[in-house]
Amino acid sequence: MSRLSFTLEKESPGSQARAARFQTAHGEVRTPVFMPVGTQATVKNMNVEGLKALGAQVLLANTYHLLLRPGPDVFRKFGGIHRFMNWDRPVLTDSGGFQIFSLPESRVMTEAGARFRSYVDGELHFLSPESSIEMQRAIGSDIMMVLDQCIASTASHAEAEAAMQLTHRWAERSLRARGDSPQALFGIVQGACHRDLRLRSAEFLRALPFDGLAIGGLAVGETHEQRYEFTGIATEQLPKHLPRYLMGVGTPIDILESVHRGVDMFDCIIPTQLAQRGTAFTSHGRIHCRRSVHKFSDTPLDAACACSTCRDYSRAYVHHLIKSDEVLGWQLLSIHNLAFYQKLMAEIRAAILSGEFSSYYERQRVALVREDEANPAVPPAPARTQKVPRRGDYDIVTSPQGFSSIRQLSSGEVMHSVSAPADEANRLYIEQSRLAARLRRRQPDDAEPLVVWDVGLGAASNAMAAIHRVESELAAAGPAALRPLQIVSFERDLDPLILAARHASHFPHLRHGAPHGLLNKGRWGHSSGLIDWQLLRGDFLEHLEAAPAPDVIFYDPFSSKTDTALWHTDVFARLHRHCAPRPAELYTYAAGTAVRVALLLAGFYVAEGVGTPPKATTTVAYTRLDGRTADADSPRLLGPEWLARWRRSGSKYPAGLSEAEQTAFERRIETHPQFSFPNRA
Repeated sequence: MSRLSFTLEKESPGSQARAARFQTAHGEVRTPVFMPVGTQATVKNMNVEGLKALGAQVLLANTYHLLLRPGPDVFRKFGGIHRFMNWDRPVLTDSGGFQIFSLPESRVMTEAGARFRSYVDGELHFLSPESSIEMQRAIGSDIMMVLDQCIASTASHAEAEAAMQLTHRWAERSLRARGDSPQALFGIVQGACHRDLRLRSAEFLRALPFDGLAIGGLAVGETHEQRYEFTGIATEQLPKHLPRYLMGVGTPIDILESVHRGVDMFDCIIPTQLAQRGTAFTSHGRIHCRRSVHKFSDTPLDAACACSTCRDYSRAYVHHLIKSDEVLGWQLLSIHNLAFYQKLMAEIRAAILSGEFSSYYERQRVALVREDEANPAVPPAPARTQKVPRRGDYDIVTSPQGFSSIRQLSSGEVMHSVSAPADEANRLYIEQSRLAARLRRRQPDDAEPLVVWDVGLGAASNAMAAIHRVESELAAAGPAALRPLQIVSFERDLDPLILAARHASHFPHLRHGAPHGLLNKGRWGHSSGLIDWQLLRGDFLEHLEAAPAPDVIFYDPFSSKTDTALWHTDVFARLHRHCAPRPAELYTYAAGTAVRVALLLAGFYVAEGVGTPPKATTTVAYTRLDGRTADADSPRLLGPEWLARWRRSGSKYPAGLSEAEQTAFERRIETHPQFSFPNRA
């Protein structure tokens, strides 16, 4: 029996849109409803009187933030959040799952819950399904949310399935922890952008005694089209007799599209967040109040709006406040934007009840994406193109062929300038190292992991190529046929990966949960247990001897012009010593004589690797020769032809060598053991 006495009033013909009402301890709620976000028991720049005047029915507060400050004891003293913030209408509390997902490298997830470090005072806290419910009971919200594991909507199927199953187990624990509390409790449907997982999650949760069901894990990386698709997939599986809540969504058009697909409840920070940036939603389209076109305008923001901002202030004044960074400008736009949202919800509800939602939807799906119609933006001059995404010393460049790469601004070097990152990674590192064959078990008990070093993580194209290959092999052969893969990535500057991950639409290989897990925790493991990806952040030379000895090395730092220290003979010699006594192979894009000579002097056997445009060849190096290097199709060892070219080279010695040192240097190259293999020439 639901604690909300949910009543479905009307379903729209030709749409999944519906109008309903339900009763809470602090009043009735009429849906569809938008809940302003009062994360820390306050909606930014708004007081409760103003929120009531705008018609806000429900506020959302966040368990994670309120746990850290002011803490449960304060709420117990005041008898809950309503008296504490002087709000006598309903409150919904989020569980804190999304905030834990959003934390940087400061939380550890286990079956029991999440341990994280407070951004307030640095203290360690533990949030479990039980403690989240305990905190929400102390807050005294009308509607509580279960603790869930939120992951990127673009996560792989295996990662999304593992998170979904954990969310289901936590949902059952949350129900038990709720006990006989009169507060309502909602479950959360997860499954990222995987249809089968969304269907399974909805099926599991609708069988449990929840008072409502939410759709989580959207608006965290997917496209608008995917958001609408997976919202509809979920709502089609949810029971009609319970409210449906789409968490963290969204823009006015997102809300309209989601109501059309059967959603009842929404929350989002967008109305106040965009207000801070000077943006207003109006019946004329979206207005950017920083634009100088508003400097002398004595008209209101929206002539069709009756809010106090539109009634009492001109566009010119709001423009002045925003340009001056005055807090009042943020407040006036927050009032207006929240009024716009409440008016939109009232219109949607009225259209559903009157049976006219379908025609309303067709009009508004065009109107809600308009920009300022009265003052269209002047087309930019050719030089003022769209701002290139940038972070630190890096930006994103797009090739004429349509693929994107990361560029270092200080050196001008581009990671994968001619071939698409994934294509180059597969050809140079994955195919050439025969990664798939190496991962197949030779014996049933062959469980020793294959260790791959990824030197120069960059935007993770090489590591992700390896992960994608393992996932392909898993799908084809099953886990019993494969050895574990341990990837150790070395990187001192994470800006390239952070930049690429934030713009994953440019980088298809990053549409996966692994890079986000690596950035958040420094480590990511595949749900099968067959992949362990570790990040060693800092100078490669400081970590070299401490890392597990590799079987395969993807050597991909910037070139010797930019990253000189990593291409010296002494570095390769340290690497060679660390690999001994097990055989190891090194693959790199560099094919210059200086690099190959450095590898030879370090003790490696050096061969020509496959070409990757614009390079005709790349380089492969072995710590020792064995059956692998004797294969007919293996990379060809450098032989007499290369040696003859080296002898003729005008720069065959490192700079600064004396004549005696040059003679010794030349002798070491000439007497290298690999040049006694003429059959490999």
